[in-house]
Amino acid sequence: MDYIIVGTAGHIDHGKTVLVKALTGVDTDRLKEEKERGISIELGFAPLVLSNGLKLGLVDVPGHERFIKQMLAGVGGIDLVLLVVAADEGVMPQTQEHLDIIDLLQIKRGIIVITKKDLVDDEWLELVQEEVRETVRGTVLEHSPMVAVSALTGEGISELRRLLEELAETTPPKSSEGYVRLPIDRVFSVTGFGTVVTGTLWSGSIRTGDELEILPHGLRSRVRNLQIHGETVSSALAGQRVAVNLAGLEVHQVERGDVLATPGVWQPSYRMDVKLHLLNRMEKPLQHRARVRVHLGTSEILGRVVLLDRDELLPGETAYAQMVMEKPVVAAKNDRFVIRNYSPMYTLGGGTVVEPVAAKHKRFRPEIIKALDTKLTGTPAELVLQAVKSHSVPLIELQEVAKKVGMLKDEVLKAANKLKDKNLIQIISGETETFLVDAQQLKIWEKDALELLEDYHSRFSLREGIPKEELRSRQFALLSAKAFNLLLQHWAQQGIIRIKGNFVAKSDFQCIPDPKQRRILNQIEQIFKENLFQPPSLAHIQDRIGITGEQLEELLRYLLRTDKLVKVSEDLFFHADAVKVAQEKIGNYLSKHEQISLGEARDLLESSRKFVLPLLEYFDQVRFTRRVGDIRVLYSKNQG
Repeated sequence: MDYIIVGTAGHIDHGKTVLVKALTGVDTDRLKEEKERGISIELGFAPLVLSNGLKLGLVDVPGHERFIKQMLAGVGGIDLVLLVVAADEGVMPQTQEHLDIIDLLQIKRGIIVITKKDLVDDEWLELVQEEVRETVRGTVLEHSPMVAVSALTGEGISELRRLLEELAETTPPKSSEGYVRLPIDRVFSVTGFGTVVTGTLWSGSIRTGDELEILPHGLRSRVRNLQIHGETVSSALAGQRVAVNLAGLEVHQVERGDVLATPGVWQPSYRMDVKLHLLNRMEKPLQHRARVRVHLGTSEILGRVVLLDRDELLPGETAYAQMVMEKPVVAAKNDRFVIRNYSPMYTLGGGTVVEPVAAKHKRFRPEIIKALDTKLTGTPAELVLQAVKSHSVPLIELQEVAKKVGMLKDEVLKAANKLKDKNLIQIISGETETFLVDAQQLKIWEKDALELLEDYHSRFSLREGIPKEELRSRQFALLSAKAFNLLLQHWAQQGIIRIKGNFVAKSDFQCIPDPKQRRILNQIEQIFKENLFQPPSLAHIQDRIGITGEQLEELLRYLLRTDKLVKVSEDLFFHADAVKVAQEKIGNYLSKHEQISLGEARDLLESSRKFVLPLLEYFDQVRFTRRVGDIRVLYSKNQG
């Protein structure tokens, strides 16, 4: 990994900012108020290049209790933490609270730095080190290295740099694959450039010219410029601190806590399923529907805790819950978060996001707890199977599954293939998309579809099959048109059904008239042949043969499809031989006279206006003739 974010944590005035300056030469107290008061109010950032070439971005976070939310805004995206404790004071209230936050966010890689070594003797320093070791026991920093330094004299700084190098070399990288997510911690305007947002890029990569989305507002903007620690760059990768100049946005449209993201991927939500832990040192339980402050990424949002299997969460306990927010939050599965008391403000606990876009659950349902447990601890295959089965329709696009389970598409496809081998799901692929479907549900759909087709063929034996849209509306109304068509193609490839044009039939269905139907079809065809250019009315055919209107409609459909009849207009049919002969006669006439009138066509065919006019209009439609005023001429492609 070539770029790592390191955050400081610790009590006010324990030397975090001075330590960062000793390491980097940068004074991160940039605000006038910070200079005057001597404390860090906002987040400060400084670059550090180690001797092994690794680049660190140091995030100096405030230590004062009143500025904990700024601390939380900065600590969310860090890879390593420096827990700073002053040798002359030891562990203080914000030391403990910052340590709680580090533990809740599971920032497992860190260094404990005892500052102001020059102010105490060796015996006192040893006592403070023992106190700190006792304090971090049972936390993620329990086995972290400890170093004592003096930013004033420089003692211990080189050792701290060495420890940073060792940890940095073994720190796993953030993924630059996948989608952009950058929680925004600062928003400001630069003259001549416009709105600039800053933050740590949690995932993906950003390039100049990219279109990104500001969530939860849904605003789109183009990346005009990028900077990393003051240097203009063409791209930024996950894990880097980056300033993004956004085109077409005003400062007031964006705020800390918003998320800069790949458009159309992340879905803001008012409700998250979580696994929640209440700190052991709390003096009282957390009650169901307690109002809390939720800190996730750089956002602080008020919400209520809905406990799913109990009425109160005791100190030290962990349970599944829902966070119901007063404003939408953008989260991903496995995000860590912290909750603080509404008033007075202090850290209560935190946990892990299990489902970032959750439905409302009924409480005290064992099956819901079991499902959440699978979502949190399940294997990739288990997560994919659950995502497919729990979807409103168990036929879901691969991309949507990836979003639901918080995995990359390639990882989902790998897990899906394992499930396919066990016949638990089926993979249905089109030209540009891939769907996953629950194998059991697919069998049910197949059985129901074949039964429906069997019934349809028995009632309409002369039809090619059922129209696609009719099949979809009758049995697959919940499927999108794209998913439905892919499902039909899947069955057709397996030889279960046959698709011809817009019709679906069983693969073994043969549209062949039985002897009785063949006899009646011959009768109808003979009636049309008796007078080619004065075809019978449908009522005449019904009376002559003795069949119902519905029966005649089915028989006419078949004769049209087999090219025995031609439908010239509504309720007017000609025998195909009549149309062919009429076309030959009119064609011969036009080759000699170049034009023909309605009367001339009527005389030529020895018919009447009632039949000839619709026939001429039909010839116009099929581009055999072209009407010019009251006459017809041969259709010409050049003229058409």
